[in-house]
Amino acid sequence: MNIWPDLFVVEGQHVSVVPLTMDHKSDLEEAAADGELHRLWYTMIPKPENIRQEIERRLSLREKGTMLPFTIIDKKSGQAVGMTTYMNIDASNLRVEIGSTWYRKSVQRSPINTECKLLLLRHAFEELNCICVEFRTHFINFQSRRGIERLGAKLDGILRSNMIMANGTVRDTAVYSIISSEWPQVKAHLEWQLEKPRE
Repeated sequence: MNIWPDLFVVEGQHVSVVPLTMDHKSDLEEAAADGELHRLWYTMIPKPENIRQEIERRLSLREKGTMLPFTIIDKKSGQAVGMTTYMNIDASNLRVEIGSTWYRKSVQRSPINTECKLLLLRHAFEELNCICVEFRTHFINFQSRRGIERLGAKLDGILRSNMIMANGTVRDTAVYSIISSEWPQVKAHLEWQLEKPRE
């Protein structure tokens, strides 16, 4: 079975984004424990003790061709600090979603997320010739929505009662996208964000 896209690695100044493997389990367990992020009811971040199952779940979706999961490596420490994916992969229409992303609390609000998104967007648009890259998040996850908007993504709309969460509540999903014609401007903006002095 020919699965699109092929595995790849992208490197920046701050991060390496590499295909997820079980070798990353210990670092990811430590990352998931940092800040007890799984307690945020409006996200789907695994508990530290569930990291193995989450890696297995993501790798099984890779085998089905619907997800390409990655580990995010902090180049300063050499440790895995989070996970992300290309998901909802639509090879025939050259579309992917960047999602199921989380980072340990200690690296949030650092250049890591901006550079990770820049690297994955650049690969999608410049190597895979995607026509659109999508982002989705809980309507009330305002931190995530602000982050997506800072990338330059535009709100396509709200999918109401889109998903049942683990706690039984029903999620309204905010859907954002960047299309290929917007990529040059988005790329320039992300590169500027990474170059400017941090406050």
